[in-house]
Amino acid sequence: MLVSQLCRCTRPLKTAPSWLLVGNRSGTNSSLLTRQLITSTRCGNSRIGYKGLRINEIIKSNGIVARFCSSAPKPKTPKVVGYWLLGCSGMVFTAVVLGGVTRLTESGLSMVTWKLLGEKMPRSEDEWQREFEKYQQYPEFKYKNQHITLSEFKWIWFMEFAHRTWGRAIGAAVLLPAAGFWLRGCLDRGMKIRVAVYCTLVAAQGLMGWYMVKSGLEDRFQGPADVPRVSQYRLAAHLGLAFVLYAALLGGALRVLRPQPPLAVLRKGVKELKSVTILAHSVKALAFFTALSGAFVAGLDAGLVYNSFPKMGDHWVPEDILALSPTLRNLTENPTTVQFDHRVLGTATLAAASLLWLRARKAPLSAPAARVAAAVGAMAWLQVTLGVLTLLHYVPTPLAASHQAGSLTLLTLAIWLTHEVKLLKFIPK
Repeated sequence: MLVSQLCRCTRPLKTAPSWLLVGNRSGTNSSLLTRQLITSTRCGNSRIGYKGLRINEIIKSNGIVARFCSSAPKPKTPKVVGYWLLGCSGMVFTAVVLGGVTRLTESGLSMVTWKLLGEKMPRSEDEWQREFEKYQQYPEFKYKNQHITLSEFKWIWFMEFAHRTWGRAIGAAVLLPAAGFWLRGCLDRGMKIRVAVYCTLVAAQGLMGWYMVKSGLEDRFQGPADVPRVSQYRLAAHLGLAFVLYAALLGGALRVLRPQPPLAVLRKGVKELKSVTILAHSVKALAFFTALSGAFVAGLDAGLVYNSFPKMGDHWVPEDILALSPTLRNLTENPTTVQFDHRVLGTATLAAASLLWLRARKAPLSAPAARVAAAVGAMAWLQVTLGVLTLLHYVPTPLAASHQAGSLTLLTLAIWLTHEVKLLKFIPK
């Protein structure tokens, strides 16, 4: 009604400029408490008078005005939030590599207790001896490390202690700043939801870590022939949560540090970028699931069977690939099948990344997006090379740790590329 009235009026704003926006002030408070739009209701030659209407009343009563106002640019999330998320993602990257080294050095079962705020590091020889005696009560010592010395025990204990301490540092680095940013109003509604998810994932990751270690301390092993180890299912869940947390933190950081252009709209169905987008998301998914299959390889020590490439022994498909019954057990419990699946997924990832690089060369990408696409292709080839070398040399710790770090690096580049391609789909209004 108001908009149609204004359209019919020959002089819709018959006021002095200083009257156009009026603020109601009380006392010495200089802040503008309310705003009124003073309009003249004079239409034609008849003058009725002036009427004051609050802007929020106009917006609520008129859908067109409301839609116009809602298109205004939203307040930006401070850059410091993006740098915080980027730093936390870097800490998670380090934790993944450190966890891989802990697993490769078989240090994960050296600490047989868990406390929320952390275990106290032994200071004296008596404290170290008591800690060693605790370890001697569990299967890994009984069936595998009967001849380990106190000095050797200190080394594996320290490796696990460093991994746990770093994990708790990540918890503090995520939770404490999150509370500060939340209370200071630095987070919009969308970012609040994301931060709540980050905090939940951090807590879940810590609990899953202990749940995983606990599986290797249980008295479920049959004797010296049965190697004490953590459950491969829990190991995969622990690694998978770490990858999800890392991807979420990195994605959130990119949204803040590389935001969409202001006052821009998303173009849907951009044909020139469709194939690149699909391939980039495919590489991202394949990198994740290949890494997840790598957790089963590590959990079953499947990297120590069929240390040849490209064939597995004398066959492309080994004869014992379906040795277990029922058949589905082979996918997660047969070392031969687990390694075969990891090879297939790795090859598929390499093919998708190579095709992405070739397609990106012909697509209308920005310079940053083109460089990241090339980096994805190069990293995929490097990652496969590291995997083959790790297999041929019977899983040495430096090569295996580099291979695990490479998987996360490839995922990083794929996430970055999908973000850069998405930015190309925004056009100014």
